[in-house]
Amino acid sequence: MTALLVALHLAALLGLPFLLVGIVNRTKALWAGRKGPRLLQAFSDFRRLLRKRPVYSEVTTAIFRVGPLVVLASTIVSALLAPVLGRFAPISFHYDFVAVAYLWGLGRMAMMLGALDTGSSFEGMGASREATYSALVEPALFLALGTLAAATGHATFAELVGAGARGAAPAIVPLACAVALFVVLQVEAARVPVDDPTTHLELTMIHEVMILDHSGPELAALQYASALKMTICAGIVAAVLNPLSAADGPLLVAAVNVALVLGVAVAVGFVESLVARLRLAAVPTYVFVAVVSGLVALLATAGWQGGAR
Repeated sequence: MTALLVALHLAALLGLPFLLVGIVNRTKALWAGRKGPRLLQAFSDFRRLLRKRPVYSEVTTAIFRVGPLVVLASTIVSALLAPVLGRFAPISFHYDFVAVAYLWGLGRMAMMLGALDTGSSFEGMGASREATYSALVEPALFLALGTLAAATGHATFAELVGAGARGAAPAIVPLACAVALFVVLQVEAARVPVDDPTTHLELTMIHEVMILDHSGPELAALQYASALKMTICAGIVAAVLNPLSAADGPLLVAAVNVALVLGVAVAVGFVESLVARLRLAAVPTYVFVAVVSGLVALLATAGWQGGAR
């Protein structure tokens, strides 16, 4: 059974990122009254980029070339630690969610160094914004995951997401953590209202401006890593909301989690259709919503555990 779950996990990591991007884009198109692109248009774009030859500026060094590989590798390793299919991850150890956060930080640092290596003040501006907002969202991530660990009494990523399934913790705990993690998804995956992956307005670009000089397979690696990170975050949110426990069967849990992941993608599309991109000065306030949600979950957990004693 473990080998089957590993195979399903790897298959999900290969296919879900392209499908989620397609669902988000199709949802936005439907809200705008358009047909929209194909669900797997992102995969076609990925294959097209792989066939192109990258172009390098004369001022760039090896840092620029290695950056996309570090981003992709760190994201893939973090995906092996995250419970994308519910109560299972191919690699699991105590406090592995801390390793996931550090792997994301490693990839972010590599992407920022690549942007700075171009010598462009424009890309440096995007790197500065990326560093600022990632520093703001990191407390919310650790607050939500730490609260789930306290609520469940487990320290591994695959087990701490089961606060709702176990039924002992109050419902506010998984719901508040899911809200916090949804905001984390929007920041980490550069989605509206924090960022806009389709914008070309210089004053508001964050993630996109850092990868402007990348092309060919390197750009494909960065785009796949971004979609994979959105899949990881969506899988975590889905696992927190998944009402099933391991006793219901790992395959059923995985199937329900995939359905919830697709639902999270639809929710991302809804938000991007109904909410405008925030001004840069308003982004910290929005990220603070995730921190408040994590605090609510933490206080609910503390009150529940104190009352149980």
